[in-house]
Amino acid sequence: MAIKRIGILTSGGDCGGLNAVIKGAAQMAGAMGIEAVIIPNGYAGLYNLVDFEKVAVLTAERLDLIHAELSGSEAGNSRVKIKKIEDPNRYERIKKGLKKHNIDALVISGGDDSGSVIVDLAAQGIPSVHAPKTMDLDLQTYSVGGDSAINKVATFLKELKTTGITHNRVIVLEVFGRYVGHTALRGGVAADADCILLPEIPVDFDIVYEHMKKVFTARVERSDVKAGTYTIVVSEGITDAKGEHITDDSAGIDAFGHKKLSGAGKYVRKQMESLIKKDPDTKGFMKRVGMYVPGVYEIPEIREVTPGHLIRSGYSSGYDVNFGREAGAAAVVLLTKGLGGNTIVKVKGTKIYYKPTAEVIKQRLVDLDIVAFYETLGICFGRKPAEYKAELIEEKGAVERIY
Repeated sequence: MAIKRIGILTSGGDCGGLNAVIKGAAQMAGAMGIEAVIIPNGYAGLYNLVDFEKVAVLTAERLDLIHAELSGSEAGNSRVKIKKIEDPNRYERIKKGLKKHNIDALVISGGDDSGSVIVDLAAQGIPSVHAPKTMDLDLQTYSVGGDSAINKVATFLKELKTTGITHNRVIVLEVFGRYVGHTALRGGVAADADCILLPEIPVDFDIVYEHMKKVFTARVERSDVKAGTYTIVVSEGITDAKGEHITDDSAGIDAFGHKKLSGAGKYVRKQMESLIKKDPDTKGFMKRVGMYVPGVYEIPEIREVTPGHLIRSGYSSGYDVNFGREAGAAAVVLLTKGLGGNTIVKVKGTKIYYKPTAEVIKQRLVDLDIVAFYETLGICFGRKPAEYKAELIEEKGAVERIY
């Protein structure tokens, strides 16, 4: 079937790089003589497409209004799982909407949940190609939004150090990530965090406290003005020593049936406060550095900060704009070759790499070997440091490059 018109939609959480996907897909479509339109508001819009009088056509003039460098999505997002819609005719309704607007195929940018819907759509005979998106970086491929989120986390933590040093505070920064810690790990390393807590590693708070005590007290005491801070990056999906997720049970369930995660930063802050109050050495430290004031200022302050959706907002990183533009454009090429149900992996010159979406959406966890690497460099991960065993391998042939 010759494709004459494609629909572009974005799904799930917003993040950096989505507008680059939209623009790349529309521009490649235009170059191939294919018309591109926006399906607004993600899968909610796809389900309701049959009721729309018209859709926005991405002409050259309309594309000028889309700024690839801005985070968020000009198309709008929603968290909707098609399978869970209480309508036995939901797929037929979607097909009628596509037929009404003469849409032959879809470019969809989303994460693992959104990808699972792409698998469903392919099974229903609706051609769709996946431009991978999730700031959590838990897909098997790189996903647009990840680098932008990492840069935001690093920026926030670096800036929070100024207030931490001014008041000799311990700063706890809670970040997104759900059940994986890629964003926390890479953002924390980029900002030179002292401690990074990941969902992949159950937290031993006694170990965290001992590391904090050692690093923080030494840092303040060796300062000629008795000033210092200690920083902890906490992924929202961390677990306690029993392996149970630390979250506020009142947060509820999202549209895909996942428990909403919140309160991890607050929990860590309370644990550290409890331990520092019980520690008989705290009073002596406070007196040695001239901070102790009876009944007023007896322990160092510990503050948690949750930037939340600020991590998703603003501007996309240069890498995400490049990757997003390429992924969106490559998705159109795959559609013209009848390769629906696949995810774009990368574009290298004339080669477009892709993988079945069903394989891509399998969860990718943080490699604990790289955690051991950073433990060797002195970062605490809430566990007894593991031994890092280096394996030396000479690179042969062409070297894989980011750019």
